Amino acid sequence: MNTTTATSLPPSFWRPPTFSSRFVPVWQRNLLVWRKLAAASVLGNIADPLLYMLALGYGIGAMIGEVGGMPYVAFIGTGMVCQSAMFTASFEGMYSAFSRMHVQRTWDAIINAPIGLDDVVLAEWAWAGTKALMSTVAILLVLMALGFGHTWLALWILPLGFLVGLVFGAFGLTMTALAPGYDFFSYFFTLALTPMLLTSGVYFPVEQMPAWLATASNFLPLKHAIDLARPLMLGHVPSDVALHVAVLAAYALAAYWVALALTRRRLLR
Repeated sequence: MNTTTATSLPPSFWRPPTFSSRFVPVWQRNLLVWRKLAAASVLGNIADPLLYMLALGYGIGAMIGEVGGMPYVAFIGTGMVCQSAMFTASFEGMYSAFSRMHVQRTWDAIINAPIGLDDVVLAEWAWAGTKALMSTVAILLVLMALGFGHTWLALWILPLGFLVGLVFGAFGLTMTALAPGYDFFSYFFTLALTPMLLTSGVYFPVEQMPAWLATASNFLPLKHAIDLARPLMLGHVPSDVALHVAVLAAYALAAYWVALALTRRRLLR
């Protein structure tokens, strides 16, 4: 594997991404494959966050009552919506994309057609966002069945889930472009996703953390997603909507560009 760092990539690899409708058939191909294993895929993506939401939400919630102006099960459930989108998109951008790129050589076969590598990476990015949206829909439906989120503003959590998927799907594709094997992804889960999960306000208010850590959490994309989702669940328009959306969009676009440049280096050198 070429060990050249991202910062020293040749300028040709850093050329702006090209966006075209040619990515659509690749996205459709991923959808058709997913449909064959849809039940297992959906169960695998939502079972873990749902179990945590119900066990912690009702277990701990019975002892602490309301948190942040809502029952604890709704508080943690809103965090779980964003967490599920994060993990679903990360998994898709890493394990699934790596399998298609390196193990099955699906990408090699596709780019021999009149479809470029940029189209393939764009399709994978969009597919990661789509998978995140699916998990968001599933968990939001459960929350509504439990009696929470009965407001039209809660529907805005759906595009938020897709945006979160684009952020972490791009992160996952970056790791895929660097990975020599599946074990490499454990670094990202352990060193990035788990700390972010614990410091972004999924399980408890960020205000309860030390001031320096609460300030640092403001730079985490998951924190911005949760700051949007919780007010929407309560039927309130979030404050600083433009800021939160801009931060998430900036993370998504920057990470996607890095992922594309590294993928070009890996497959086109």
